[in-house]
Amino acid sequence: MNDTIKKQLDHRSIREFKNEPLPKETVDLLIEVARRTATSSALQASSIIIITDPHLKQKISEISKQEYISRIPLFLIFIVDQYRNNQIAVEQGVITEAASGMDGFFRSFTDAVLMAQNVVTAAESMNLGTLYIGSILNDTTTLSKLLNLPPLTFPVLGLAIGIPNQSPALKPRMSMELRTFENQYVRYENYLTKIEDYDEHLQTYYDLRDTNRRVDSFSTMVFKRMQNPNLRRSEILNVVATQGFDLKVKPKE
Repeated sequence: MNDTIKKQLDHRSIREFKNEPLPKETVDLLIEVARRTATSSALQASSIIIITDPHLKQKISEISKQEYISRIPLFLIFIVDQYRNNQIAVEQGVITEAASGMDGFFRSFTDAVLMAQNVVTAAESMNLGTLYIGSILNDTTTLSKLLNLPPLTFPVLGLAIGIPNQSPALKPRMSMELRTFENQYVRYENYLTKIEDYDEHLQTYYDLRDTNRRVDSFSTMVFKRMQNPNLRRSEILNVVATQGFDLKVKPKE
C-alpha cells in the first residue's frame, strides 16, 4: 500500500485549524493540481474562488451556520463556470443554448467536484487537513451575490484547508456490500437488518463538535434528514434558473 492510499484511507474531516496561513508555494501547488484535473471534453468549465476577505468569510459562515468558517486558513469555493466558454463562443459569433442546457450544467458540476477531490488528495498528501463545506448551499441566492457570480455560473461546494489543530477519530462507514454491485443494482428486503452492526458501531463514535454526546445511529440520521428536509435547498433549482441555466425536461419531438 503506497502513501497516497494510506492518506486516503485515513481521511477525516478537520474543523479546527492552526492560525497559520499556508505558504504561497503550497497554495500555488494546490491550484496547479486543480488545473491538471480531468475535465469533460477538455472544456475546463469549472473555476475556483479563493476566499481571503475576513468579512466575506464571516458572511459565508452565517449562511452555512458554521462559525469555524470565519477562521479557515485557505477557503476555496468551486463553481460551475459556463460563463467563460459561452463568452468565448459569443466573441466568435456563435449564439447557442449549449452552455445553459442541462448537459453543460452537469458537465461543469462534475468538473468542479472532481477538481475539489483532486485538491483534497493533494492537500492531505502534504499532511494538511481538509473539510468539504456543503452548507454554503443553504442560501445560494445570497452567496451568488456575495461572490458576484455572473450568469451561467453556480456554486458547487466549499473546501477548507489548513494545518490540523485537532485529531478526530476515524468516522465509521457502512459496509461496501450495500454500495457495490456487479453488473446491476441489488435491492434488499430489509435494510435496517443489514445495517444493524453499522448502527451500533456508529453510535460509539464521538463527534468533536459535541464531545459529550455520541452521534445518532445511521438509520436515525436518515430518518431525521428525510423527515426534516432543508426547504431552502429544495429550491436550489430556482436559483440555478436565475443564474441562466435551463434544466427543464424538454418534450420529445
